Amino acid sequence: MSVFERFTAEARQVLILAQQEALSLGHGRIGTEHLLLGLLAKSDGVAAAVLGGSGSEAEEVRAAVERIVGRGPPRHDDAAALRTIGIDLDVVRATVEESFGPGALDRPRRPASRVRQRRCWGRPGHPAFTPRSKKALDLALREALELRHDHIGTEHVLLGLLAEGEGLGCKILVEGGVRLQELRRRTLVALGEAA
Repeated sequence: MSVFERFTAEARQVLILAQQEALSLGHGRIGTEHLLLGLLAKSDGVAAAVLGGSGSEAEEVRAAVERIVGRGPPRHDDAAALRTIGIDLDVVRATVEESFGPGALDRPRRPASRVRQRRCWGRPGHPAFTPRSKKALDLALREALELRHDHIGTEHVLLGLLAEGEGLGCKILVEGGVRLQELRRRTLVALGEAA
Protein backbone atom coordinates (compact mmCIF):
# COMPACT_ATOMS: atom_id res chain seq x y z
CA MET A 1 0.00 0.00 0.00
CA SER A 2 1.45 3.38 -1.00
CA VAL A 3 1.43 6.36 1.30
CA PHE A 4 -1.22 8.12 -0.78
CA GLU A 5 -3.61 5.17 -0.54
CA ARG A 6 -3.78 5.80 3.22
CA PHE A 7 -4.92 9.41 2.72
CA THR A 8 -8.57 10.10 3.45
CA ALA A 9 -10.63 11.82 0.78
CA GLU A 10 -10.33 15.04 2.82
CA ALA A 11 -6.53 14.78 3.01
CA ARG A 12 -6.32 14.10 -0.74
CA GLN A 13 -8.44 17.18 -1.28
CA VAL A 14 -5.91 19.17 0.76
CA LEU A 15 -3.16 18.08 -1.65
CA ILE A 16 -5.29 19.12 -4.63
CA LEU A 17 -6.01 22.46 -2.98
CA ALA A 18 -2.29 22.90 -2.24
CA GLN A 19 -1.54 22.30 -5.91
CA GLN A 20 -4.21 24.81 -6.94
CA GLU A 21 -2.74 27.37 -4.54
CA ALA A 22 0.74 26.86 -6.03
CA LEU A 23 -0.63 27.23 -9.55
CA SER A 24 -2.68 30.32 -8.69
CA LEU A 25 0.44 31.97 -7.23
CA GLY A 26 2.49 31.00 -10.29
CA HIS A 27 4.80 28.78 -8.24
CA GLY A 28 6.40 25.80 -9.95
CA ARG A 29 6.60 23.67 -6.79
CA ILE A 30 4.27 22.74 -3.93
CA GLY A 31 5.93 23.83 -0.70
CA THR A 32 4.90 23.61 2.93
CA GLU A 33 3.28 27.03 2.55
CA HIS A 34 0.96 25.58 -0.10
CA LEU A 35 0.17 22.60 2.14
CA LEU A 36 -0.77 25.08 4.87
CA LEU A 37 -3.03 26.96 2.44
CA GLY A 38 -4.59 23.65 1.38
CA LEU A 39 -5.28 22.75 5.01
CA LEU A 40 -6.92 26.14 5.60
CA ALA A 41 -8.98 25.84 2.42
CA LYS A 42 -10.39 22.43 3.42
CA SER A 43 -12.75 24.10 5.88
CA ASP A 44 -14.50 20.94 7.08
CA GLY A 45 -11.32 19.18 8.19
CA VAL A 46 -9.97 18.79 11.73
CA ALA A 47 -6.82 20.69 10.73
CA ALA A 48 -8.76 23.71 9.44
CA ALA A 49 -10.74 23.88 12.69
CA VAL A 50 -7.57 23.76 14.79
CA LEU A 51 -5.80 26.29 12.57
CA GLY A 52 -8.84 28.57 12.63
CA GLY A 53 -8.90 28.33 16.42
CA SER A 54 -5.30 29.55 16.45
CA GLY A 55 -6.27 32.65 14.48
CA SER A 56 -4.76 31.50 11.19
CA GLU A 57 -6.70 32.60 8.13
CA ALA A 58 -6.12 31.64 4.50
CA GLU A 59 -6.08 35.25 3.26
CA GLU A 60 -3.39 36.27 5.75
CA VAL A 61 -1.27 33.19 4.98
CA ARG A 62 -1.64 33.78 1.22
CA ALA A 63 -0.60 37.43 1.67
CA ALA A 64 2.45 36.31 3.68
CA VAL A 65 3.40 33.80 0.95
CA GLU A 66 3.13 36.52 -1.70
CA ARG A 67 5.17 38.93 0.44
CA ILE A 68 7.92 36.38 1.11
CA VAL A 69 8.03 34.37 -2.12
CA GLY A 70 6.26 36.66 -4.55
CA ARG A 71 4.19 35.57 -7.49
CA GLY A 72 5.60 33.49 -10.28
CA PRO A 73 5.13 34.37 -13.92
CA PRO A 74 1.57 33.93 -15.12
CA ARG A 75 0.91 30.55 -16.69
CA HIS A 76 0.14 30.79 -20.36
CA ASP A 77 -1.64 28.51 -22.73
CA ASP A 78 0.73 27.71 -25.60
CA ALA A 79 -2.11 26.48 -27.82
CA ALA A 80 -4.08 29.71 -27.29
CA ALA A 81 -0.97 31.81 -27.97
CA LEU A 82 -0.32 29.93 -31.22
CA ARG A 83 -3.97 30.32 -32.27
CA THR A 84 -3.54 34.11 -32.11
CA ILE A 85 -0.96 33.86 -34.91
CA GLY A 86 -3.02 31.42 -36.96
CA ILE A 87 -1.55 28.07 -35.90
CA ASP A 88 -4.04 25.41 -34.80
CA LEU A 89 -2.25 22.62 -32.91
CA ASP A 90 -5.11 20.17 -33.53
CA VAL A 91 -4.67 20.62 -37.30
CA VAL A 92 -0.89 20.27 -36.98
CA ARG A 93 -1.30 17.04 -34.95
CA ALA A 94 -3.79 15.59 -37.45
CA THR A 95 -1.47 16.37 -40.37
CA VAL A 96 1.57 14.82 -38.66
CA GLU A 97 -0.39 11.71 -37.65
CA GLU A 98 -1.72 11.36 -41.19
CA SER A 99 1.85 11.28 -42.50
CA PHE A 100 3.64 9.40 -39.71
CA GLY A 101 0.94 7.43 -37.92
CA PRO A 102 -1.19 7.84 -34.81
CA GLY A 103 0.70 9.01 -31.75
CA ALA A 104 3.73 10.19 -33.72
CA LEU A 105 4.00 13.29 -31.53
CA ASP A 106 3.42 11.48 -28.23
CA ARG A 107 6.28 11.11 -25.79
CA PRO A 108 7.60 7.58 -25.28
CA ARG A 109 6.15 5.85 -22.23
CA ARG A 110 8.35 5.57 -19.15
CA PRO A 111 8.91 2.30 -17.30
CA ALA A 112 6.08 1.57 -14.83
CA SER A 113 8.20 2.18 -11.73
CA ARG A 114 9.06 5.73 -12.85
CA VAL A 115 5.46 6.44 -13.84
CA ARG A 116 4.25 5.33 -10.42
CA GLN A 117 6.78 7.58 -8.67
CA ARG A 118 5.87 10.58 -10.80
CA ARG A 119 2.15 10.00 -10.14
CA CYS A 120 2.80 10.34 -6.40
CA TRP A 121 5.05 13.39 -6.40
CA GLY A 122 4.01 15.32 -9.50
CA ARG A 123 3.07 14.89 -13.12
CA PRO A 124 4.45 16.67 -16.16
CA GLY A 125 2.82 20.09 -16.39
CA HIS A 126 1.91 20.04 -12.69
CA PRO A 127 4.01 21.39 -9.84
CA ALA A 128 5.94 18.79 -7.87
CA PHE A 129 6.31 18.69 -4.10
CA THR A 130 9.43 20.30 -2.65
CA PRO A 131 11.73 18.16 -0.48
CA ARG A 132 10.35 19.86 2.66
CA SER A 133 6.73 19.22 1.70
CA LYS A 134 7.58 15.59 0.87
CA LYS A 135 9.18 15.30 4.30
CA ALA A 136 6.06 16.81 5.92
CA LEU A 137 3.89 14.23 4.13
CA ASP A 138 6.22 11.40 5.20
CA LEU A 139 6.02 12.70 8.76
CA ALA A 140 2.21 12.75 8.45
CA LEU A 141 2.40 8.99 7.88
CA ARG A 142 4.67 8.58 10.92
CA GLU A 143 2.29 10.66 13.05
CA ALA A 144 -0.64 8.47 11.99
CA LEU A 145 1.33 5.29 12.75
CA GLU A 146 2.41 6.59 16.17
CA LEU A 147 -1.24 7.35 16.96
CA ARG A 148 -2.15 3.86 15.70
CA HIS A 149 -4.42 5.27 13.00
CA ASP A 150 -4.80 3.30 9.77
CA HIS A 151 -5.42 6.42 7.70
CA ILE A 152 -3.86 9.84 7.12
CA GLY A 153 -6.32 12.69 7.64
CA THR A 154 -5.98 16.45 7.49
CA GLU A 155 -4.95 16.41 11.15
CA HIS A 156 -2.01 14.11 10.36
CA VAL A 157 -0.93 16.37 7.50
CA LEU A 158 -0.94 19.30 9.96
CA LEU A 159 1.03 17.25 12.51
CA GLY A 160 3.53 16.31 9.78
CA LEU A 161 3.86 19.94 8.75
CA LEU A 162 4.52 20.91 12.37
CA ALA A 163 6.99 18.04 12.87
CA GLU A 164 8.94 19.14 9.79
CA GLY A 165 9.08 22.57 11.43
CA GLU A 166 11.57 24.26 9.09
CA GLY A 167 9.42 25.05 6.06
CA LEU A 168 7.84 28.32 5.10
CA GLY A 169 4.45 27.06 6.29
CA CYS A 170 5.68 26.89 9.90
CA LYS A 171 7.61 30.14 9.59
CA ILE A 172 4.43 31.91 8.48
CA LEU A 173 2.50 30.42 11.40
CA VAL A 174 5.15 31.59 13.87
CA GLU A 175 5.26 35.02 12.22
CA GLY A 176 1.48 35.17 12.76
CA GLY A 177 1.90 34.57 16.49
CA VAL A 178 1.11 30.84 16.54
CA ARG A 179 3.08 28.69 18.97
CA LEU A 180 3.78 25.44 17.12
CA GLN A 181 3.88 23.21 20.21
CA GLU A 182 0.53 24.60 21.37
CA LEU A 183 -0.93 24.01 17.89
CA ARG A 184 0.33 20.43 18.04
CA ARG A 185 -1.21 19.93 21.48
CA ARG A 186 -4.54 21.35 20.30
CA THR A 187 -4.48 19.07 17.26
CA LEU A 188 -3.93 16.01 19.46
CA VAL A 189 -6.74 17.15 21.79
CA ALA A 190 -9.00 17.53 18.76
CA LEU A 191 -8.15 13.94 17.89
CA GLY A 192 -9.11 12.84 21.39
CA GLU A 193 -5.57 11.70 22.14
CA ALA A 194 -3.67 12.48 25.34
CA ALA A 195 -1.04 15.12 24.66
